[in-house]
Amino acid sequence: MNRETSQYGIILVTAGSETEADAIASELVKSKLAACATVFPVRSIYTWQGEVNRDREVQLLIKTNLDRFPEIAAKIRELHSYEVPEIIALPIVAGLQPYLDWIGEQTG
Repeated sequence: MNRETSQYGIILVTAGSETEADAIASELVKSKLAACATVFPVRSIYTWQGEVNRDREVQLLIKTNLDRFPEIAAKIRELHSYEVPEIIALPIVAGLQPYLDWIGEQTG
């Protein structure tokens, strides 16, 4: 894995509604913190405050430069309604170089 590939990644974020997910995605792309965010509905089963919950949520797959993770996480927390939002970064270990270059151009 080279430095150029490993600096890029996917950040996973769940939101409580499509409106919230769209607002987060739009702000990240507009501010060049993300190149792209894919948004789709999911059903989550999780434990929160001792209770098992089953909720419909919206999953964001945010493609970005992970060197900017602190800024991205701060912006998500600012915009997110959850007390403890999911913000998980996964590195891209391989990818089509022109696509990775595009991520870099959009987040540079």
